[in-house]
Amino acid sequence: MANQTIDILVATTSGNTEYLADQVSEQLQNEGFITRVHYEPDYSDLVEAIDQDSIWLGCIASHGAGDYADSMLAFADDLHARKPRLEPLSYAVIAVGDSCYDTFCLAGRDFDENLAHAGAKRLMDRLEIDMSRDDPEKKASTWLTTFMDRL
Repeated sequence: MANQTIDILVATTSGNTEYLADQVSEQLQNEGFITRVHYEPDYSDLVEAIDQDSIWLGCIASHGAGDYADSMLAFADDLHARKPRLEPLSYAVIAVGDSCYDTFCLAGRDFDENLAHAGAKRLMDRLEIDMSRDDPEKKASTWLTTFMDRL
């Protein structure tokens, strides 16, 4: 449903996922959605603002040994430590990684699982993008069509 606000939470180190999040935001805006991109998500601000209309879209790159990128490390640490109840929240995840590593998309998988365990409603299956094989913008764009249909 257009005019809904979608908070896009970004975990990036090299900037590739930030660029992808910007493309995703632009596509959503072109379809009438309102987006707020959080390049360094603030746990307290985002969690305290949750209501029945809240939608989060995580664009989460894995870094190092499957860790969260620095831009989202504090948020992820708080999510793990505080274990909030997030029942009113709806969400989806775009996980970004490189399949040559055995920790492929581990941070995105962790984010997805943590939100589900906290009671948030998963809108659709997580998209996993392999930076060594996929065209990230094309794959995300196709996935977003289904995502928007679920809203």
